[in-house]
Amino acid sequence: MCGRYALYSPIEAVARLFGVAEMHAHDVAPRYNIAPTQEVPIVRRSPYPSAETLPADALPPRELALARWGLVPFWAKDPAIGNRMINARGETVAGKPAFRAAFRKRRCLVPADGFFEWQKTDDGKQPWYIRDAGGEPMALAGLWELWDPPDGGEPLASCTIITTGANELMRPLHDRMPVILDAPAREAWLAPDATPEQLQPLLVPAPDGVLEAWPVSRRVNSPFNEDSSLVEPA
Repeated sequence: MCGRYALYSPIEAVARLFGVAEMHAHDVAPRYNIAPTQEVPIVRRSPYPSAETLPADALPPRELALARWGLVPFWAKDPAIGNRMINARGETVAGKPAFRAAFRKRRCLVPADGFFEWQKTDDGKQPWYIRDAGGEPMALAGLWELWDPPDGGEPLASCTIITTGANELMRPLHDRMPVILDAPAREAWLAPDATPEQLQPLLVPAPDGVLEAWPVSRRVNSPFNEDSSLVEPA
């Protein structure tokens, strides 16, 4: 699974890297211990492209927006269901009632500088930090949804991170890992007309050799701890 991650690169640099044209989230502070139910940046195709400025044959622009981590399906009666929806399994995401509509229509990238995983040891669970071997921000495959409260309150934007089986690096730590999309896969993932048959092959483990990992302080176990030492080697 993916239950904690970090995003500390300047948000403007992240936006440039992922081709964002519209910014709806500014002054996003560096985060070293992002936890479920917190608000996180996502990159998606604009759901509200301007009819006047968008040519008929053009794709909706990419925008950077904020969403609560833990997807709340549009049909949910209680947003608390999102607390259990922080991850979606790539093998079943296309058919699960909570995710299938978003899989077809509301895909996104979840920017991350790295993510954490906990390895079982004789001394308890040891946290590890995993990142791109070149140190660049990664694009995790995600879905987003918009939930309208029954009382007519403010709509809630939420998201989930898709996981797949572990690659060779991750296998000693955990049997799952987030889906990490390279540049061509990002284009395909955000294509508005992509079919499930085109999308499913993207939901695979990262190739061996593109990630690096090291053990970190167990202070990361508490989401109340938030500083750069959490991603440094223990």
